[in-house]
Amino acid sequence: MIVAIAAFSLGPILWQFLTSVKVNKDIIAVPNVYFPTQYTLDHYAELFARRPFWVYMLNSAFVAIVSTLLCLGLGAPAAYALARLKLKGEQIILALVLVVTLFPYILLFLGLLEVVQFFGLANTYLALIIPYTAINLPLTILVLRSFFEQLPKDLEDSAKIDGYNTVQMLWQIVLPMTLPALVTTGILAFIFAWNEFIFALTFITRESMKTIPVAAVQLGGATALEIPYGAMAAATVLGTVPLVLIVLFFQRKIVQGLTAGAVKG
Repeated sequence: MIVAIAAFSLGPILWQFLTSVKVNKDIIAVPNVYFPTQYTLDHYAELFARRPFWVYMLNSAFVAIVSTLLCLGLGAPAAYALARLKLKGEQIILALVLVVTLFPYILLFLGLLEVVQFFGLANTYLALIIPYTAINLPLTILVLRSFFEQLPKDLEDSAKIDGYNTVQMLWQIVLPMTLPALVTTGILAFIFAWNEFIFALTFITRESMKTIPVAAVQLGGATALEIPYGAMAAATVLGTVPLVLIVLFFQRKIVQGLTAGAVKG
């Protein structure tokens, strides 16, 4: 069953990779040529020759990293407060956060468009960073709150006895112990910001500020009737590789975070 699920999940990625290294005659062949008869890297070279694709990757990385750091920087203190402090209306606050988490973000599109136009944020990174942060923040708060609740409160009491103030205790003791949770929620926020398409397509029209999903979709052929399947597949692969590398690099922390969350549940 595990092999079947892995094959089903990785199938589209493998198909895109194989398409990106096929020659054009194999791509358009009927019936389909599943494995290339000839291998080529021309589609990758064509991708960078046609468009400044490195710029698109840097744009996506900048927006995703900044919005992720803001999510963690704002969400961690909020989650800690909800986990440790006895706040009036705490259940109402949690219910509102949960509702916002479940709310389809695409329904915010028209309202955000008006806000972006009113404040003149079009063609700025803030037009993407602010919505991405706001959309991911409720989920970040809920996930981190559950992890903070698992920590023994005796550790915090001991830290206060040793002279730590709240900020020192949170930064030097609590956050290092919740690193798996921070990594897990951070990767979720990063993946969303990296892959998001609708906002990036609408709020950013300047060529030098476009992100990978938009740039990949807007790849054009040499003529109006040509669809550059090879270049589009190469763009998909290049857009997927950073996410795969990040997940593999933090794999141990992700497993620890998911295991702790499952134990809590």
